[in-house]
Amino acid sequence: MNVHFHPECATAGRRLPFDCVALVLQGGGALGAYQAGVYEALAEADIEPDWVAGVSIGAINAAIVAGNEPAARVGKLKSFWQQITANPLLDLITATAVTPTGDHARTLFNQISASYAVMAGSMGFFGLRLPPPWLQPNGSLGATSYYETKQLKSTLERLVDFDRINAGAMRFSVGAVNVRTGNFVYFDNQEHTIRPEHVIASGALPPGFPAVEIDGEFYWDGGLISNTPLQWVVEQGARQDTLAFQIDLWSARGELPGNLADVVMRQKEIQYSSRTRANTDQFKKSQRARKTLGGLLAKLPPDLLASEEACALRSMADDHVYSLVHLIYRGRHHEGHSKDFEFSRLSMEEHWRAGYHDAVRTLRHPEALQRPRNLEGVSTFDLTVDGRE
Repeated sequence: MNVHFHPECATAGRRLPFDCVALVLQGGGALGAYQAGVYEALAEADIEPDWVAGVSIGAINAAIVAGNEPAARVGKLKSFWQQITANPLLDLITATAVTPTGDHARTLFNQISASYAVMAGSMGFFGLRLPPPWLQPNGSLGATSYYETKQLKSTLERLVDFDRINAGAMRFSVGAVNVRTGNFVYFDNQEHTIRPEHVIASGALPPGFPAVEIDGEFYWDGGLISNTPLQWVVEQGARQDTLAFQIDLWSARGELPGNLADVVMRQKEIQYSSRTRANTDQFKKSQRARKTLGGLLAKLPPDLLASEEACALRSMADDHVYSLVHLIYRGRHHEGHSKDFEFSRLSMEEHWRAGYHDAVRTLRHPEALQRPRNLEGVSTFDLTVDGRE
């Protein structure tokens, strides 16, 4: 139980008058270090989530947060990100040469790093499948992916206490897609016993990674359908006053591409940003209708309020409030279309710092943590879009 259930408690001088603090983590591969940086800033401000929900790399970060006691979480996140960005070739380059600066030098460095990941994988995360899939028996999992993720299972077992996750002190949800039915599902510790396989399934993006078998069904990366688990957090389970930190790794807004590499990058941004703002706007409209319905029902005379129709409508009414704090990683021009599989230590540390500083700047604004006062009971705070800085 964290301090947010007690209004008399203050976090960094600010009261957090919400029943639930949620951390919503989008997928984005190597960009996920940005989320770790955000979490470090939140932890320094004594803001600990009651609920973590993630997809793909967001599911891995979520598991590390939920699967460790508060004092150990940042350290375990650092262990994970340092391990998967350990690279003998690139470490030698940065140790023996001047750190590459400028767009041209960094573009070349990042291309070398991304190429290394394509050819050799990422330590403790995924490795090149040998023999390659076209030499594997038809119908086998080995024939359906370029890489295998056995290393990730060992990494998760080392860094995550799954007994802690399943004890339920913090709600935990990760999204995946059923390969056979095409249905999007959430593995939630209120309904499932969470194992490493559930986390790995959430990040099993084809054709890079194989589907993961869970209870006789096979699952792929949830980002194939929805890369942002916000809707699950605000619309599933018992309704409650919620402060949600939504940490996105892809920006829906961008520039017109100038070449084919830019086209690939922009396509990824549009696809994996999951129409975040459109979904938020739709939720605002729905919540306003629910709050209006609740107010109308409160004005009905007792005989009408007890009617079958009013009882059916009562389950749809909701007078709770939702505050959405949105942090989005803003990519640099030199990163290019391979930024989600460029696993250099240099880029990881940049992503981490960007998340940390964005969160620190956001928390300087008291309104980011206040209850909404508008009619729909939903507010959003985005430092960049709202032009506060």
